[in-house]
Amino acid sequence: MLETLSVSAVTAVLGAVGSGMANEAGKRAWESAGGLVRRVAGREVPAPRDPAELEAVARLVREGARRDPDLARAWSAFALTAPAPGLALGVPQLPASTRFFTDRKEALKALDKEADRKADGRPRLVLLYGPEGIGTSALALHWGCREAARFPDGQLHLDLRGGSVAGALDAATALRQLLDRLGMAREEIPPGADERADAFRRAVAGRRLLIVLDHAHSAAQIRPLLSSAPGVFTVVVARRPLAGLDAVPVAVGPLTDKDAVRLLTQVAGKRAVAEAKAALPGVLRRCAGSPYALRAAAPRLLHTSAAPSPDDPVRTAIEDTYRTLTPATARAYRLLALRAWPAIGPEAAAATLDISRDEAAAHLAELVELRLLEQDGERCAYRPGVRAHAEAAAVREDGIAACSAALRRAVAWHTEFAVRASLAALSQSWRIGARAGALRAGDYQDAGEALDALRAELGNLLEAVYAAEEFGDTDAVCELNEALWPLQLKMGCHDELLPALRAGVRAADARDPGSRAAGRMHTLLGLDLTELGRWDEAEAEFLAAAEAERRAGHVRGRATAVESLGLLRLRQWRFEEAYERFEAADALLAGIGPDDEGAADLPRARALLERHRGRALRGQGRRAEAIARLESALRFFRETAEPYNTARTLTDLAETHLDGDDAAAALPLIDEAIAALEKDRAAYHLARLRALRERCVSPAP
Repeated sequence: MLETLSVSAVTAVLGAVGSGMANEAGKRAWESAGGLVRRVAGREVPAPRDPAELEAVARLVREGARRDPDLARAWSAFALTAPAPGLALGVPQLPASTRFFTDRKEALKALDKEADRKADGRPRLVLLYGPEGIGTSALALHWGCREAARFPDGQLHLDLRGGSVAGALDAATALRQLLDRLGMAREEIPPGADERADAFRRAVAGRRLLIVLDHAHSAAQIRPLLSSAPGVFTVVVARRPLAGLDAVPVAVGPLTDKDAVRLLTQVAGKRAVAEAKAALPGVLRRCAGSPYALRAAAPRLLHTSAAPSPDDPVRTAIEDTYRTLTPATARAYRLLALRAWPAIGPEAAAATLDISRDEAAAHLAELVELRLLEQDGERCAYRPGVRAHAEAAAVREDGIAACSAALRRAVAWHTEFAVRASLAALSQSWRIGARAGALRAGDYQDAGEALDALRAELGNLLEAVYAAEEFGDTDAVCELNEALWPLQLKMGCHDELLPALRAGVRAADARDPGSRAAGRMHTLLGLDLTELGRWDEAEAEFLAAAEAERRAGHVRGRATAVESLGLLRLRQWRFEEAYERFEAADALLAGIGPDDEGAADLPRARALLERHRGRALRGQGRRAEAIARLESALRFFRETAEPYNTARTLTDLAETHLDGDDAAAALPLIDEAIAALEKDRAAYHLARLRALRERCVSPAP
């Protein structure tokens, strides 16, 4: 046993557990590791924050195991049940290539040459760049689909949204999306950017894979997404050269007249091009070799202006198409572009435009047909240049008042959607805001379906937060952030939610830093920062939350802030301080009278604190006291028929018994927890429970 308990082996286990904290089972395993490290060291050891600290803890475990065979057995048993790093086993495919494609022979040759280059430790990397509408993305997808056989392990496409600094994906979010599309389960994607980068490199090592990074903004955005794995070929698409990116640069310019005519013929047909022969020179001048402009002109060759070649053929093509719209569709085109909504569906469009769903769907269909919107499943999206034209037209033609009214309707629709889905996804949580009290839960089959609906709409909900902040609707900012709490709790979208939560804190503090809303926003931000490993920032937010709730006289909210600080201490392996925070939170709850606000939630809140105190006592090695606290919490959750909290408490109790090598006491608790979760979407918790069960029936030697 001692022969296999090397520093590197212990480091690997701790690293895997730390990377697995994206799901509930991983977080509990991290706490278990902290308690075991304390037991090995004979003192409290702070949780490691970087590789050097991680190795120091591993050495401590190794030396403790050398001294005491019982501790060696305990560590080996823990290692057998610790979460393994997530796996990315999917074989992604590129979006469909454009049906009509011509020219680009030199660019295609450059892609072939770099893809064929002998591996030498440098990433295989090409940068395709050119102005909007010139066809850089189409070129990358065309080559990738043509050469799919080169990449049997997958062809991956990611839109980095680099049309603006504000909208561009950061490295952590981009890595999350890459791992998701590579097949890693969302609950296994590590919470930190560095851990995600490591997981990404592991996922692509040894694979023959094409990665297309579309609409890149900068070299800094790209570097964390690169791999020197010999089978990986990366194609970056951007508007301009990216300084500092060590890539083969391939400039993509206008089509020649010959190829422009060929493209028009492919799109419009030989007959239409023949009939427009006299007008063709003018069409070619106006489109200036832009594939987008040529495609837009194809349906109306005889009616395209013969004006001189424009400075911006894409904008000119958009304007030409815009003039053909009916007034109602033109209004839809303008007002739906007031924010960079990632995906526009008919329901949100109807609310924004104050029309029926059927009317909105008809407008969207027409805009897609005319290439002013791009289809994305059942929803649509603007190209950056098209949206810029539509937004400018809205300000010019509809005026500030009408634009503001449309945006307020859009934010109101998204807020109501989010609150109703959140109520269905997490019914027990207490909430602030008028909508939470006035609305009923959405019509979903179960909490899982509601959670999936929130996740699918997340990009638009975040955009609604930023819109609401811009026009000063603090209530909507806070209600949206609170409605997104189930995604924070159960789906780990922490990096994506962080900017919106910061907006919530700004908005609430600007209106009244001593309000309930401010307290709630600081608490939610602190919980998000905790999961991202930014523990010092999280502590500052929890302290600010407690102060805001104190000033507001909101005892329930203040207790939650103090409890959250205790949860942070558990994550930091500071178990004594965690217990003190839970005691302080319970003392605050004791001040809520039977007729006071929050009284109805009091029994459940105190049961949760009992469980947390049990966890803190277990971390200190005070098993008998921990068991008493956990059994008290368990009685409540069994009586109130809460399967999830019942299972979590059963798991804590079983692991506490296993700390004392009492497998006989742990086994029935584990079986009960498994039964409680069989109908719940808790695959990772179930996997950990089954590993614990195996430890009970087949103990380590």
